[in-house]
Amino acid sequence: MLTMTPFAEIAVLLVMAAGIGIVGTLLRQPLIVSFIAVGLIAGPSALNLVHSDEQIEILSELGIAVLLFLVGIKLDVKMVRSLGAVSVVTGLGQVAFTAFFGYLIGLALGLGQITSLYVAIALTFSSTIIIVKLMSDKREIDSLHGQIALGFLIVQDLVVVLAMIVLSAIGIGGAEDGGGSVWTVLIAGLAMVAAVVLFIRFAANPLTERLAQAPELLVIFAIALAALFAAIGDAVGLGKEVGGLMAGVALASTNYRETIAARLAPLRDFLLLFFFIALGATLDLSLLGTHVTGAVIFSLFVLIGNPLIVLVIMGVMGYRKRTGFLAGLTVAQISEFSLIFVAMGVSLGHVPDDALGLVTMVGLVTIAASTYMITFSHTLYAVFEPYLWVFERKGTPRETGEDSTNRSERPEIILFGLGRFGTAIGMRLKKRGIKVLGVDFNPQAVKRWRELDLDAEFGDATDPEFLAELPLREANWVVSTVPVHLTGLSHEDTRHTLLQLARASGFSGKIAMASHGATETQALLDAGANTVLEPFQDAADRAVDLLTGAEASERTDIPEISSEARDAG
Repeated sequence: MLTMTPFAEIAVLLVMAAGIGIVGTLLRQPLIVSFIAVGLIAGPSALNLVHSDEQIEILSELGIAVLLFLVGIKLDVKMVRSLGAVSVVTGLGQVAFTAFFGYLIGLALGLGQITSLYVAIALTFSSTIIIVKLMSDKREIDSLHGQIALGFLIVQDLVVVLAMIVLSAIGIGGAEDGGGSVWTVLIAGLAMVAAVVLFIRFAANPLTERLAQAPELLVIFAIALAALFAAIGDAVGLGKEVGGLMAGVALASTNYRETIAARLAPLRDFLLLFFFIALGATLDLSLLGTHVTGAVIFSLFVLIGNPLIVLVIMGVMGYRKRTGFLAGLTVAQISEFSLIFVAMGVSLGHVPDDALGLVTMVGLVTIAASTYMITFSHTLYAVFEPYLWVFERKGTPRETGEDSTNRSERPEIILFGLGRFGTAIGMRLKKRGIKVLGVDFNPQAVKRWRELDLDAEFGDATDPEFLAELPLREANWVVSTVPVHLTGLSHEDTRHTLLQLARASGFSGKIAMASHGATETQALLDAGANTVLEPFQDAADRAVDLLTGAEASERTDIPEISSEARDAG
């Protein structure tokens, strides 16, 4: 067999990661699935290519430190408070439910008390990286269910911190040779916390201000701080993970935390590749087969149980079943932290190696399945909606009572999408004395509209129940400034969905849709839009009028899409 140098070995692994990553991307899978697959294929159970264990281990450990650093730098407790009780109650409720019943399932499968406890805690963590990526792609990160999901993901991050600190203390306290005791770990932890507090108080802001003058140096400093704290944490018994996380917290209050996070994200993904490769390479495929039954049971528990408990809690708190369902789907998987958490247990000797294989199988199944569940969330809701009425309180006070506005007069125009373009239209309609009702799924956008003394409702343009509650039959126009939004693999355009639902709800007036290109324009006209608004074309026409001093009625130039072509009404 050909012997490769460590450099050549890593080069081959990178090529494999790129190739398998492309296949995974075509299947709409997160890279974590592709990276673990690379480790399995390159490991001893298949091609047996991984022999540079030390080099890969160093890169793996650095990747974990950077990952926890980025968690710490974005650990914004204020955000949880701003989202209200629902984030805390839902987050803690889901963690408690999953841990308790996961522990019972583990015992029923004969895993043992300690192993069952580790696996149960690992199942409580959801992947922030995957969820944020998928919801950002769907442009739902600013929606109510998106904001709630972000809130309880932060709660989960706090649980990660506590779990790892407790795990480190137990690991050192249970050590037979050296390492001190739980008290040693506690004192070391308090000392590191004090150092972080002093750094934040006296050095963080002025130092990052100075380093920001050379952005590359700011990034190097952030990596150095993560590695330094990880090394210190490992030396005093807290572990590299906790040390890296505290390094992130040290910079979380600076004005450059978003810049640092954005620049380190690609490096995190690159280094985590080696963690997942190392993980996959250590797994014995024949050994994994012994846990197929357990992996299937735990996977079904995560895929069904986690969304269900979120749906129940949010329903009790007064949210619509649709909001609870969409938010619940985001926790239907375990995360990279789950694997890191169990790996720590293996290294401390608390759980056997096959426990890591079990959790890895659960991770592969739940991450792969939940990706499609989140991607097709609206389609799934349409399928399950008839059976979800039991999870919704009458009146849904959290969304109708608090978020609705009293309308004394019927709106002449109902406008969907309260961004810059929509707000500009709304203000001009108001100046002309035309009653307009704005609709958006972003609570902050609705709040801004009401501050401008404009009527607004919180809601989703693709929710049939919500549209049925709007005074569509009383309005003359429905206007959408919502940008193109391709949902899932079906490439469903939100604007086309709104067109269909508005007509199905009994609206008989005219419909205007915003478009950003000739192809979109024609498609919207064919779908039944009476008028298509083209902000860029219209703004260009107006700019030319101002520059040439020409009046609109005297124009002889013909834009790309003429008024006649854009207005089928």
